[in-house]
Amino acid sequence: VQLQASGGGLVQAGGSLRLSCAASGLPLRGYAMGWFRQAPGKEREFVAAISWSDGPTYYADSVKGRFTISRDNAKNTVYLQMNSLKPEDTAIYYCAADQGVIVTTTPDYWGQGTQVTVSS
Repeated sequence: VQLQASGGGLVQAGGSLRLSCAASGLPLRGYAMGWFRQAPGKEREFVAAISWSDGPTYYADSVKGRFTISRDNAKNTVYLQMNSLKPEDTAIYYCAADQGVIVTTTPDYWGQGTQVTVSS
């Protein structure tokens, strides 16, 4: 089982990025999915989640209204569209898969992370 995160990079404040998380060896349709991030010197924190049924979505207050999580079960991929990026969004972003109704802080699987850097 592998979750391959991609799409990170360097962007100016106010810009946009779209992260992708592609799964292999795992049918994502049966899993709740989420994105977490970890900035240097800080603990990993929750960013966004989407239920296994492609229904409810959840966001951290710090990204609400700017980030959108979505999934394409046919492509076995989850996305995180990030708009109006701020320097404080700089972190390594990790995707996660959880067999529960919603992703938890101890998911069944973690992706390897992709670096997002927002310059001011």
